Amino acid sequence: MRYELWIGLRYTRPKKRAAGRNHFISFISMISMLGIALGVAALIVVLSVMNGFQKELRTRILGVASHIQISGANGELAAWAKTASQAAQNPRVLAAAPYVAAQGMLSFDQLVRGVMVRGVLPVAEEKVADFEQHMKSGHLADLRAGEFGIILGSELARALQVFTGDKVTLIAPQGLVTPAAVLPRVKQFKVIGIFEVGMYEYDSGMALIHLSDAQKLYRMEDRVSGLRLKLDDLFAAPRVARELQRGLEADAMASDWTRSHANFFRAIAIEKNMMFLILLLIVAVAAFNIVSALVMAVTDKQADIAILRTLGASPGSIMAVFIVQGALIGAIGLALGVGGGVLLAHNVDVVVPALERLIGMQFLAKDVYYISELPSDMQWGDVMIISGISFLLTLAATLYPSWRASRVNPAEALRYE
Repeated sequence: MRYELWIGLRYTRPKKRAAGRNHFISFISMISMLGIALGVAALIVVLSVMNGFQKELRTRILGVASHIQISGANGELAAWAKTASQAAQNPRVLAAAPYVAAQGMLSFDQLVRGVMVRGVLPVAEEKVADFEQHMKSGHLADLRAGEFGIILGSELARALQVFTGDKVTLIAPQGLVTPAAVLPRVKQFKVIGIFEVGMYEYDSGMALIHLSDAQKLYRMEDRVSGLRLKLDDLFAAPRVARELQRGLEADAMASDWTRSHANFFRAIAIEKNMMFLILLLIVAVAAFNIVSALVMAVTDKQADIAILRTLGASPGSIMAVFIVQGALIGAIGLALGVGGGVLLAHNVDVVVPALERLIGMQFLAKDVYYISELPSDMQWGDVMIISGISFLLTLAATLYPSWRASRVNPAEALRYE
């Protein structure tokens, strides 16, 4: 072991019978360790929770939306079976489902709500979306051609005050032109199910009907609005969409989920980056506490430094001694922070409910946020970045005190000894 490392490690551990000054230096070092540990643990937990929210949001959106959507330029896709066959040739595409998307108005007992109507084939739709997992009552397979059944979002059903088995009136805006006036097309549907995905946009404004019924109501014959595709890797959607676009006809357009819901994920990414920078300041403050601890250590050890210099130690060796001391303080704090942060991130679902019971308050009310538990998704890549930056801050904090130690004049230090 090089003597610089040995002396640096020895200076980090206080003497058993140390004077009050040495105890104070050790106390500051301990506070610096705990500050770094707290900052690193907070960073890991907060980023894990934000990753969890991002994953939860993505899961809820893709439970209703699709990885890739192919639609017609004028809102209609004629040869959709041929397009689906072409898309299925891509090895990333697992399934394709046609759909009809149109606007309408639902009426029930003097209550009226605007709605986005989606006509689907239940068997094909279940392969590209997860509606069945979010059904509060009924089943997606209960939609049958010609029976004019309808499945409503939970908020929409609550606003209309309807339940499974009730009959609602769907009004299509595309009307019938008569000599007297333009009459809207009206059809009565039976509510056969209610779903809740936890996204207000869908729960309050979407209704599902059978594809055949939608084509009849909106007079689309055998045409559809587009195709919804599911991939084996949702993160490959932008690249696959570009590949599919090259093989599509001019009147068809492919778009992926990252474009259709870009605002959600950009907002989360910005918040994650800002929280990272803000919490990193905690680590920076704790790291630069090491400066004060090392400055006091250098002042206290001036006689030792002078003796080492007279024995032949170079200024670089003296500097290395105190860099080792500061780096060890940072490394211990970093290890404690990473261990505590990883442990807490994996047990957020246990710690948060216990804290809620302790203070008698619920952080996430399900009727407000749709999520009753804090989601957590710890990623080792984030842990490595946090650890690396924190350790670099610690090393940066040791440079000035170490440089001051290397500049100590042996004669001046030993004058009054």
